[in-house]
This record gives sequence, structure tokens and C-alpha cells, in this order.
Amino acid sequence: MSVASAEFHRMLKALADVERSDAKEWKSYSVRGKRFGYYWPKTQTVGLKQTLSEQEALVSERPDVFEVQFTAGGFGWVVVHLDGVEADELTELVYEAWRLSAPEELVEQVPPPC
Repeated sequence: MSVASAEFHRMLKALADVERSDAKEWKSYSVRGKRFGYYWPKTQTVGLKQTLSEQEALVSERPDVFEVQFTAGGFGWVVVHLDGVEADELTELVYEAWRLSAPEELVEQVPPPC
């Protein structure tokens, strides 16, 4: 059970209007100016926007894989350890993070993962 960095980036390419910004130690991802994710190559972790209830559920169920990153604007961000998550679960989490930030008309164009 592990997701490679390249696989995570392929998941992002399946979404519409994803913009990447590079900082010294991380990359951030936005859709139409609204941030929904981060990637830290050094630690092989990603940060994803989620609902507060999803943040709580993920962290309480598997604290070895998920950590609370922060809460802001009614959303709970989680840190995901790529070496502890399966690709199908991460695909759903990435889609949900994107969906929470994307405008409704854009979400209608991109079907959720199966």
C-alpha cells in the first residue's frame, strides 16, 4: 500500500483547471485561484482540503496515515502519508479536495472517480 509521487501528480492531471505553484519545499495546487492541496517531496506527504467531518473521521480511523494539518474557513485540511494510502482512496480524496474549491459549473464537467 503506497502511492508514488508520479501517481499523485497523474491524479491531479485528471482534474480541470489545476494550477501549480512551486515554493522551495513544497508545491501547492489550486483551481481557479482557490487552493485545495499541497505536496511536500521531502516527506512524501500531501495536504488536502476536506470537510471538517471527513478530517475528523480520517484522522481518528488511521492516525498513522492521516494527520490534522489545520482548519480554516469551515474546512479541515489533512496531511496524507503517501506510503500508507492506496491509490483509489487517494484519488477520491484528491477529487473531493478539488471539488470543494472548484466552481459548480466546472465540477459538473468532471465526473467523480469510480
